[in-house]
Amino acid sequence: MKILVTGSAGFVGKNLVCSLENLRDSKDRTRPDLHIEEIYEFDVDTEKSLLDEYCKNADFVFNLAGVNRPKDESEFMKGNFGFASTLLDTLKKYNNKCPVMLSSSIQATLIGRYALSDYGKSKLAGEELFFNYAEETGAKVLVYRFPNLFGKWCRPNYNSAVATFCNNVANDLPITVNDRATELELLYIDDLVREMLDALEGKEHRCTFDGVKTVLCDDGKYCACPVTHHVTLGEIVDLLEKFGKQPQTLIMPEIPYGSFEKKLYSTYLSYLPKEKTAFELKMNKDDRGSFTELLKTEKCGQFSVNISKPGITKGEHWHHTKWEFFIVVSGHGLIRERKIGTGEIIEFEVSGDKIEAVHMLPGYTHNIINLSDTENLVTVMWANEKFDPNAPDTFGEKVEK
Repeated sequence: MKILVTGSAGFVGKNLVCSLENLRDSKDRTRPDLHIEEIYEFDVDTEKSLLDEYCKNADFVFNLAGVNRPKDESEFMKGNFGFASTLLDTLKKYNNKCPVMLSSSIQATLIGRYALSDYGKSKLAGEELFFNYAEETGAKVLVYRFPNLFGKWCRPNYNSAVATFCNNVANDLPITVNDRATELELLYIDDLVREMLDALEGKEHRCTFDGVKTVLCDDGKYCACPVTHHVTLGEIVDLLEKFGKQPQTLIMPEIPYGSFEKKLYSTYLSYLPKEKTAFELKMNKDDRGSFTELLKTEKCGQFSVNISKPGITKGEHWHHTKWEFFIVVSGHGLIRERKIGTGEIIEFEVSGDKIEAVHMLPGYTHNIINLSDTENLVTVMWANEKFDPNAPDTFGEKVEK
C-alpha cells in the first residue's frame, strides 16, 4: 500500500508518518495485515510537481494540510479550502478513486463560540468539498472533526493550550489561566494515530454531531476517534504542577492505563529541557553504605535502593502492617527473617546472578547481610506505603538474639 500524507511536517503528520514508517519497516507488528510499501510526504516546502506523482500512485490519502494561524484571516480559506481543492482535482486528473481522509475541526460546526470563526468556515467549506467529491467520483471520504489535540511534538504558544502549559511548566515559565473551570475536549495524539491506522484498514469509527457533541454510530456521515477526554484547565494545571515537583517530592501521581493523567505526563516529559531530564537523588550515606529513595506513589508505596558494603548487616527491624520486597541486583547476600516472639528463622541466600524478590513479612524482624569480602551488595526495595516519619511502623529488634 502506498500512502500519501499531506501536512506531513506538522504535529499530526509527523506522528502519523513515524507510525507508518514503523509498520513499513516491521518495527511495529501489531497490525500484521497492514502492508506499507511507500509513504509519500507532502508539505509546504515539498516540490509542488511531486503532488501529481503522489496522487497518481497513492492507495490512501491522509489530508492533514491546513492553516491554523495565518497572518491574514483570508489565508484560512486559501490554505484549508484551496489546497483541498487542488488535492482532489489532482486525484481526479489521474482517475484515482482511493480513499481520502480529511482533517477538519470541531470549529466547523459554527456553533456557540465557533459561530464567527473564519477558521471554522474554511474547514466547513473543505468538508463540503470532500462530500461533493465523494458523490461525484464514488470515492470513499473520511471526514474527521478533531477537538483540541495534545501530545509529543505539539508546538507550544501556537494553537494548543496543553502544549503551552506543558512547555511552560517544564521550563519554569509562567502560565496564565483566565478561568480554571473552562472545560476542553482533548484528543491525544496516539489515540488519533491509532484511529488513522484503523481507517487505513477500513475500520474507521463513524459519528454524527449533536451540536458540538460527537455521537458515535455505525452509519454516521462523519468519522471520529472514540477516545477523548473532557478536562478543565484547572485540572490540567494542577496535574502539571505535581509533575513539575516530582524531582523534589519523588511522588508520581496516579497514572492508570489509558487515563488522561498518563497521556498528559508523557506529553509533559517531551518538553523537558536537557538540564531537567536527569536529576540528582538524595543518597543517605554512612560507613555501612547508602540508602536512596527512588520513587514514591500516591497509593502504591515507594521504591528505594540500598547499597551495603562488604561484610555489613542492615535492617534488624520489623513492621506490624508494612511489607516490603527485597530484590538483590548485584552482589551476594543473605536475607534472614525471624517471627516476633519466637526463635523461628527463615533464610534466603540471594545474588545478582539470580535475581528474585523476597517478601519481608509483617511481624517478622529481618536483616540483609553482605556475604562478600570485596563487592558491594545492591538491593532494590519496594515498600507498600510511603515512609511516614510520624508513623513509621518500624521497630528495632535483632534477628539473632
